[in-house]
Amino acid sequence: MARMTAAEAAVHVLRKEGIDVAFGLPGAAINPFYAAMRKVGGVDHVLARHVEGASHMAEGYTRTQPGNIGVCIGTSGPAGTDMITGLYSASADSIPILCITGQAPASKLHKEDFQAVDIQAIAGPVTKWAITVLEPAQVPRAFQQAFQIMRSSRPGPVLIDLPIDVQMTEIEFDPDTYEPLPAYKPTASRAQIEKALGMLNDADKPLLVAGGGIINADASELLTEFAELTGVPVIPTLMGWGTIPDDHELMAGMVGLQTSHRYGNATLLESDFVMGIGNRWANRHTGTLDTYTEGRKFVHVDIEPTQIGRIFGPDYGIVSDAKAALELFVEVAREWKAEDRLKDRSAWAEACQERKRTLLRKTHFDNVPVKPQRVYEEMNKAFGKNTRYVSTIGLSQIAGAQFLHVYKPRHWINCGQAGPLGWTIPAALGVRRADPDTEIVALSGDYDFQFMVEELAVGAQFNLPYIHVLVNNSYLGLIRQAQRGFDMDYQVQLSFENINCPEINGYGVDHVSVVEGLGCKAIRVTEPDRIGPAFEQARELMKQHRVPVVVEVILERVTNISMGTDLAGINEFEDLAENLADAPSSIAALR
Repeated sequence: MARMTAAEAAVHVLRKEGIDVAFGLPGAAINPFYAAMRKVGGVDHVLARHVEGASHMAEGYTRTQPGNIGVCIGTSGPAGTDMITGLYSASADSIPILCITGQAPASKLHKEDFQAVDIQAIAGPVTKWAITVLEPAQVPRAFQQAFQIMRSSRPGPVLIDLPIDVQMTEIEFDPDTYEPLPAYKPTASRAQIEKALGMLNDADKPLLVAGGGIINADASELLTEFAELTGVPVIPTLMGWGTIPDDHELMAGMVGLQTSHRYGNATLLESDFVMGIGNRWANRHTGTLDTYTEGRKFVHVDIEPTQIGRIFGPDYGIVSDAKAALELFVEVAREWKAEDRLKDRSAWAEACQERKRTLLRKTHFDNVPVKPQRVYEEMNKAFGKNTRYVSTIGLSQIAGAQFLHVYKPRHWINCGQAGPLGWTIPAALGVRRADPDTEIVALSGDYDFQFMVEELAVGAQFNLPYIHVLVNNSYLGLIRQAQRGFDMDYQVQLSFENINCPEINGYGVDHVSVVEGLGCKAIRVTEPDRIGPAFEQARELMKQHRVPVVVEVILERVTNISMGTDLAGINEFEDLAENLADAPSSIAALR
């Protein structure tokens, strides 16, 4: 046993649980914890510029590698409330992150002390567990339990709030004999797997829907093997994109109202059976439930019991960790294949591939200002199969999902349900911190980019280089498109005449100057044939300076991206002329 402060004991637990980096900002009420990190060592630190940014960095870090848990740290009061968006985003997508906050002295919590807020109550709805630890001797065990909770069943975030006096109190703790608690994950039985596989085998046109739970469980290879054994095509959700490579013969496309493929939606509507594994039946995936469910049976496999039947009642449900279920699915499918019990799916798979070859959206446009589809065409040419993409929300993310290609799990890193603007920059920095070698490409519209642009300075300070593709139409594009239903275009234009940068011709913010002022590099592109060369130049600048490099592409002001409210009624906006209606009359000054 050793005598140490409660904060020092907590740092020892972090190290024993595999944590070697944290993202955050020091402050008066959390300084004892920072002192403990400095004294104990072994936990590196990345200094964010905003505590919400730190929480998104932690998210990006977790999402990048199997087993990662991102940690973010802040002081009392507003630091904790600033983290709520990150906690919500992590909770919604089943991402484990640990938020640690300082707090006023325990004796002052009921006295409205400076920056004292009941963060436990505030964070409760968006965490698996939130606690203010009032007894110093409980601190290391609270951290031990936090890691068990984050890893068990459906993963998710935890917040631990530490009063300053609790942090500083000495306790007895033996880090040498500390052991993590085992995580609990429900496991399917063989009888359940055989029943589900029998239902799949009875169908004529079955599909597998691969959700983010498969990626969380590190089970993508098992999913692909199961699809190959059965010959059943796969529809990944947005969070499950990468479970099967985009160029695999059984990858049938994504389904949904926005982040989807024409061929994926057409294939789902042709199917008669759907087995979802590790997915939520999110509304942007299903659209109108009557259309989504009509004429087909459903099996749902999910780690969270209350997810089964939450959106609609499946014909059969299995509560199981995705990896445990897929291990059994593969085992039973191998046996049935050896016994020649599995149907031949080759004709159905080929019909899916025919749709994939023919139901495509146009991307090659030579327009100036640039049409956004051309940007994604150039990205596909420039960035290889090993690229990790990072994005959050907006027409840029929707179009990216429609046109880009992903070939590996954790190579499309996207906050799917919450979609907070500003997420992309800090998340990309967390991804880079978790993976120092792979090419990382972030994708933002101009409004997402402006929300937390200050975090680029973190990339410059800590040498966290990546390429950020900024598509700039100086509009809240997704909201503008949604306002069509209200026959208005109100408070969504970001354009103004920038008195300090007239050469950007009314597009407003001079992103190049902002980026360079934050210590990074930026390139502005105004013509489609310069996009590819700009990406190559960005690579060289990134290698030379080891900082984020932004490639800003000036887009036409208005482009309506394919979407709808029902899978059978997606508006493809094939009358391209209407997309140009509000474009600026001239962009000569930008050329």
